[in-house]
Amino acid sequence: MSAKDPYNSHDVPRRTVLKGAGLSIGAGLLSSVVTPAAAAEDIWSAEYWSKKGDVKLNLWRKRAGAPKAGGTALPTVFLVHGSSNSARSSYDLSVPGKGEYSLMNVLARFGYDVWTMDHDGYGYSGSSGNNSDIASGVEDLKSAMPVVMAESGQQKIHFYGTSSGGIRAAAYAQAQPERVGRLILSAFTYKGDGAAEIGRRRARIDELRASPRRKRDAAMIRSIFTRDGYSAGYDPAVAEAIIAEEKKFGDQIPSGTYLDMAANLPIVDPKKIQSPVLMLRGELDGNSTNDDLIDFYRQLPNGDRQFAILPLTAHAVGYGINRHLLYYAVHNFLAAPAPTAA
Repeated sequence: MSAKDPYNSHDVPRRTVLKGAGLSIGAGLLSSVVTPAAAAEDIWSAEYWSKKGDVKLNLWRKRAGAPKAGGTALPTVFLVHGSSNSARSSYDLSVPGKGEYSLMNVLARFGYDVWTMDHDGYGYSGSSGNNSDIASGVEDLKSAMPVVMAESGQQKIHFYGTSSGGIRAAAYAQAQPERVGRLILSAFTYKGDGAAEIGRRRARIDELRASPRRKRDAAMIRSIFTRDGYSAGYDPAVAEAIIAEEKKFGDQIPSGTYLDMAANLPIVDPKKIQSPVLMLRGELDGNSTNDDLIDFYRQLPNGDRQFAILPLTAHAVGYGINRHLLYYAVHNFLAAPAPTAA
């Protein structure tokens, strides 16, 4: 892997690649790109299980090389998936011939111990029969953390969540702040006012309340990449790769996060988030507006915070042709040096 191609998909010049939205962008975000330490063939993976009551929840882990007894614990990142796709198609997707689409691989190469999980009713996890709303997702995360801490050797875990996964991650950080290191909220929604996609969901409130499951077929997956009016920002092969992965789990998924985002926002109180926070918004994301997210950002109490807009990206940032902007921002925020007190 060449030093010019740190993500195995795009050359990333040493320049600022993010728009500053009129707010402070920390120095860590602008540091130079660091070449990843491990090639894809050196990445080790393992499956784990936790239990939430009687429900078995599937965890997936990747890192550069297998852990060794007595070895140094690596900084650990937990990736929280969104409403429509399970963990591995969200964060460990393979799209042959199209470059790297696995955020897990990217972070593992940068030296992180990377975890994700399928929430209640998704993917390889069991189902309680509930609608897997945000509150249920927080309980999922609570059940997973003892496993992650025991296996990683870390007592504080960094969190990254995208879309409703960002709401899950933020709600967990609000509930158990002592377990959360740095927090990244990508494609987040606070109140949702003025956001086109949230408006469409609000028109479906009765339907979403009527059943704990909703349809998620191939057409719905493809719509993720067209609904913001920026289909040019994605390779069509990505949607087909997701469909191939998700069809083994059927064509229905829980409806709870859609209902929460339609009827119950805001769910997270920014004043109760103690962690350093990076907020990332795709320039064309229909799930939020700048005003909505800046309102949340301004209320965060920790001075170690950043807000960035990723140009020429829409809601599904990690699946886009410009996903290297996401990789850059995430790595630099996680690797930022701690501030020194005066």
